[in-house]
Amino acid sequence: MTDHAHALVEAADRGGHAMAAAVECVGLHNTAATLINEILFRAHLDELTTVGGETSVIITLTHGGKEVSALISVGPRGVAVSGTAAPTGLPPTRIVQDACEMALALYGPRERVSPGSREIRWPSPHVMVPRLVNGPAVPKALHAVVQRVVQVLDREGAAPLEELAVRHGTDKWSFLHQYTQHYQRHFGPLRDHRMTVLEIGVGGYGDTETGGGSLYMWKEFFPRGLVYGLDIADKHVLDRPRVTTITADQSDPDALREIAEKIGPFDIVIDDGSHMSPHVITSFKTLFPYLKANGVYAVEDLHGSYWPHLFSGSERDLNDPAFTVGFLKQMVDGLNHEEFLDPGTRDAQPTDATVKGVHFYHNLAFIEKGTNTEGSPFGTVLREAPERLGTEGRPAE
Repeated sequence: MTDHAHALVEAADRGGHAMAAAVECVGLHNTAATLINEILFRAHLDELTTVGGETSVIITLTHGGKEVSALISVGPRGVAVSGTAAPTGLPPTRIVQDACEMALALYGPRERVSPGSREIRWPSPHVMVPRLVNGPAVPKALHAVVQRVVQVLDREGAAPLEELAVRHGTDKWSFLHQYTQHYQRHFGPLRDHRMTVLEIGVGGYGDTETGGGSLYMWKEFFPRGLVYGLDIADKHVLDRPRVTTITADQSDPDALREIAEKIGPFDIVIDDGSHMSPHVITSFKTLFPYLKANGVYAVEDLHGSYWPHLFSGSERDLNDPAFTVGFLKQMVDGLNHEEFLDPGTRDAQPTDATVKGVHFYHNLAFIEKGTNTEGSPFGTVLREAPERLGTEGRPAE
């Protein structure tokens, strides 16, 4: 199903004809399974299981004269997906939509969201009206379930990152860290873009069945995104459509290059791995070249640069480039590399011309990739013919 999601995301970028071809290639049943899985992931219907009563909805996808349906039941016993066997109690509401249109709505640019073919078929008035008048009562969750599915298909009501962090159980917004406000600032404008995200560190430590909260958070935050999680432990049990885990050591540059060649280039790389300075620096030096122009590289938990006991950090020389923060500080000077008058001021760095912005927050840094070769008119004059400038620093007349 993961490969099916990748194929549909890629086709959504190219429009309706490409999507029709992708649905033919993937098959209507596989397309339906992938899209319904995506709807359930984004709709959070589990939050409605205590609203009151048991209700159900049938989602039907059509394509080329064929249709595939799934029954989704929501109630005190949880959320269940099955075939279209008649549920007990109130007949289900049915949502019908063309498969290509639904896939474009979920995975395409927002301008391709369309309810043109959608139908909402509520239970028969012969069933509903007597219940409304005489009872039993209509379950409170009936309309809420349909509303959430429709909101997902219309790409409305996108939750802020703080809410998604809590929903998916990541500590990026918790008593430990307050990172989501900064991620929202830097990644918010990219939310509707087609994204490839790599996060180093899946969570759960050595337990192969735990972690993945932040991967799922990014999956929901970037509805058109493909999310990869790299961890030294095998976390494949956490794989989902649009979320793929990779087993590798972030301190191994050859392994990182092999991975980047296969799944890169990346729009975003996030290092939430070991927090050991040599590992962080190796990962950055290896993966930054595989970051797209205007991409963002984030490094979390900078305290590892300072703490000797847990992360072999050091506070002796806060500018030492052997440690994460000192290494990143060099890039601040690199932003102004064209202003140095003495060529011996510092050694040129590979990132001088390719880092266009560096942002530091508490325990978190963002490095923006881009062209940093604007030139320095005054610097050029000062280096070549300083006598052309007057004594007050203005061009001589």
